[in-house]
Amino acid sequence: MGDPVRTERRHGGAVLEVTLDAPPGNILDIPMMKSLARVLRREERDPRLKAILFAGAGANFSYGVSIEEHRPARARAMLRSFHGLFRLLVRLDRVLVAAVRGQCLGGGMELACFCQRVVAHPEARFGQPEIDLGLFPPVASLILPRRAGQAAADEACLTGRRYTAREAVEARFVDELAGDPRQAALDWIVRFILPKSGAALRRAARAARLHWNAALVRDLDRLERLYLDDLMKTRDAREGIEAFLAKRPPAWKDR
Repeated sequence: MGDPVRTERRHGGAVLEVTLDAPPGNILDIPMMKSLARVLRREERDPRLKAILFAGAGANFSYGVSIEEHRPARARAMLRSFHGLFRLLVRLDRVLVAAVRGQCLGGGMELACFCQRVVAHPEARFGQPEIDLGLFPPVASLILPRRAGQAAADEACLTGRRYTAREAVEARFVDELAGDPRQAALDWIVRFILPKSGAALRRAARAARLHWNAALVRDLDRLERLYLDDLMKTRDAREGIEAFLAKRPPAWKDR
C-alpha cells in the first residue's frame, strides 16, 4: 500500500502542495496523520517555503477522522495524532490554503478551516457531524469561533448540519468559490503570497495568529481531557460510534 499523502513542490520550492491521497474519502486515519506529520516536520525548517496548499485526491477533500479510531480503545492515540498535526501547523508559521472539492466533514473541515484561506468548489459540502455520533469536535470548538464567529461555530458544532458551499461562504467557513479550487488557490498564492519576503511572511503569520495559536495550544489540552476522561466514559459516546459503524440509528440514554 502506498503513502496516503502525496506532495509536490512548486515555484522553486516556495509552495508545497499536500494531497490527501486515499480516495474516495481521504479518511484521516492514524497512518495518514503520521504521514502528514512526517511531511510537516521535514518541511518546517526550509526557508524557501512560503505556502502550503492542502487538497484531496479524487472527488472529495476528506470525510474526516476514521470513526473506528474514535472507539475508546483507540481514541487517545487518534487524538494524539490528530491534534499533533495542529500543534505542528502552529509552529510552521507559513501561509496555509485549502482547496476543497466534494465532502469536507469532521476532521477534514477542521483541517481546511484552520487554513488562512479556503477555496471551495460550488458543489462542495461542509459539516461537523460529531454531535450526531454523541461526540464533539475539539479543534473546531476552538477555531471556528475565531474564523467565523461564535454563532456560526455554535450552529456547526451543536447541530451537525451540512452546509452547501454557498452557505459555507455566508457562514465565513469558506473564502472563495471556484470551479477549479486547486488552480484558484494556486493563483491566489502566486498573486498575493509569492512576491512577499519569506522572512516577513513567517513573522506576519505568527503575529496575525498570536492569540489564535496561543488559545489553541493552551485549550486543546483541556478539551482533550474533557473528551477522553469525561465524554468517552459516557454510554452515549460509545453508542453513537457503534450505531454509526453498524449503520443503525443510535439509542441515546442521555448518560
